[in-house]
Amino acid sequence: MLTLFGIKNCDTCRRARKAMDASGVPYQFHDLREDGLSAALLEHILERVPVMTLLNKRSTTWRQLDDADKQEIDANRARELMLAHPTLLKRPLLDTGDDILVGYRDGDYDNLSV
Repeated sequence: MLTLFGIKNCDTCRRARKAMDASGVPYQFHDLREDGLSAALLEHILERVPVMTLLNKRSTTWRQLDDADKQEIDANRARELMLAHPTLLKRPLLDTGDDILVGYRDGDYDNLSV
């Protein structure tokens, strides 16, 4: 089964869920805000997506961080910040088992299968 990671009230995640529902492909939704992010889950995602690609520096969460947290970000610090603030991950993230698709644009999920 596919897993869609995101936040329920995010507009892009809503569009991605709607596309998943329309595709008929079974999936589960993991809300990063409500369900959280474990170190094991983050490492699973990072096996497929580079850490600095995953860090969402355009998010409200990023803008609300202290300036000290934003300076000199390396891979280890990015991991720490994402574990402390799961909404720093770019979203939605669709885990297909073989790959993780980052973000969503119309048509991205048109060719999904189980």
